[in-house]
Amino acid sequence: MNLIAHPELLELLAASHALGTLRGGARRRFEALAREQAPVRAAALVWQGRLASMTELQPSVTPDPAVWTRIRNMIDAEQSALALERQREAARAAGESRPGGWLRSLALWRTATAAGALATVLAVTVGLNLRDQLQNAPAVQYVAVLSDDKEAASMLVTFDPKKKQLVLQRVGGYREGDDKSLQLWALPPGGAPRSLGVLGNAPGLRLAASASDVAVPALAISLEAKGGVPPGSGPKGPILFKGALIEKTL
Repeated sequence: MNLIAHPELLELLAASHALGTLRGGARRRFEALAREQAPVRAAALVWQGRLASMTELQPSVTPDPAVWTRIRNMIDAEQSALALERQREAARAAGESRPGGWLRSLALWRTATAAGALATVLAVTVGLNLRDQLQNAPAVQYVAVLSDDKEAASMLVTFDPKKKQLVLQRVGGYREGDDKSLQLWALPPGGAPRSLGVLGNAPGLRLAASASDVAVPALAISLEAKGGVPPGSGPKGPILFKGALIEKTL
């Protein structure tokens, strides 16, 4: 199936991939498509960034030692339940039937039912969170993955037409020096590069922009002196990253 022709399915698969619920062969096929097709790779990076930004809101904490005790108790309980189930199966195979056997079966059935209910609640909760993410996600009209000359992705750029913002997120390990700045450029066909703004050193940032500013086939990032080049000038330093700007279906 051509995922690019089915944007809603692509968004769902990208979200599931970032969330970790896309597994097995489906996950491998999605990752293979992401390596081959820029729009699929961009969708995957967009959702990884969304989920990563959610975790950044929470302060890091060291787990309480009791957490490991509870994990060990859960493992022990699971192993005990497994042993009990094996004993029950052995008793059934031997034709064993004695008073109280149905009580043990009932207890085991209740345990299995509770576990199944818990799994259902977790699945529903994940599904609702994913649905909320899809409904509340910012609009994305354009997306670009800016890479170096070795095709290593370094910056994910999206354009939100509702907020009139370019949203940039670093996805590589490159960091400019304290005396340098990265500058974003629009590359119009047959025209000179046009500056879209100087980038800070934060992992993610936003730049004000209009739809006409980003109606170009490609973007690039150059390495400039601190503060970037003045308005009206073209890039003075080397072009580090560039990539095609892809229009998405809203």
